[in-house]
Amino acid sequence: MITAGIDVGTSAVKVAITADETTILALHAERIRRRELRKVIHEAFGAAVELADVRENDLAYTASTGEGELVEFRRGHFYGMTTHARGAIFLMPEARAVLDIGALHARAIRIDEKSRVLNYHMTSQCASGSGQFLENVARYLGTALEEVGTLSLQGTSPETVSSICAVLAETDVINMVSRGIKPADILKGIHLSMAGRYVKLLRASGAESDVALTVALTGGLASDLGLVEALRQTSVDMRFHTHSHSVYAGAIGAALWGAYRHRVLEARKAS
Repeated sequence: MITAGIDVGTSAVKVAITADETTILALHAERIRRRELRKVIHEAFGAAVELADVRENDLAYTASTGEGELVEFRRGHFYGMTTHARGAIFLMPEARAVLDIGALHARAIRIDEKSRVLNYHMTSQCASGSGQFLENVARYLGTALEEVGTLSLQGTSPETVSSICAVLAETDVINMVSRGIKPADILKGIHLSMAGRYVKLLRASGAESDVALTVALTGGLASDLGLVEALRQTSVDMRFHTHSHSVYAGAIGAALWGAYRHRVLEARKAS
């Protein structure tokens, strides 16, 4: 049984194609970059189908998640929390919490071993702890977003950004640059500030400090090694894990939930 999951985010469309709920056949992402969203969705989906070496009519179920209203050919839609939870468990089975860090917000999701959502908390839309904020900072510093994590790891005297307002935080960064603070120290300070907020989110979602909780990182910033290290420094009682496919967790989860729903529907028909 082959199923597809399409995660429509703020900055990118991610697609996963899975087989028999055990195997990933293809993963593909397309940046939106002010392009017409329907076109990006079709391009991403078409590229994933080609990578998987399957035909569209081979798909038993196609599910969307995120802002998936424009996926006209979907058979079903699943909430982002449930798809990220399912994708996280698939990639990191030991996880009992998920920290999904996207372009506009972050959310902490408490889950059980079956990926059921037990509780969650998320940042407000204007918080200076999102992928978009970090992308803006990288632009100010003249650094490629892909290099932010590595550069942050080189910081030795971090300058912490205290403001929770993205606009004011970006102003702080501009002031730091004018004062001659090294980019590595600015980025490390930003990562530590973001990590502090994320740990508070996890605590609010039910992550107790006396439990060695395993937290799976998903979303676009899960590949930011500087942020991962900042999280580990901020909370030594939590184990933060990331995966090479973490950015696709929502799409993978949608494909897997789609497979589950297809099985249920087929069982109902048979009975």
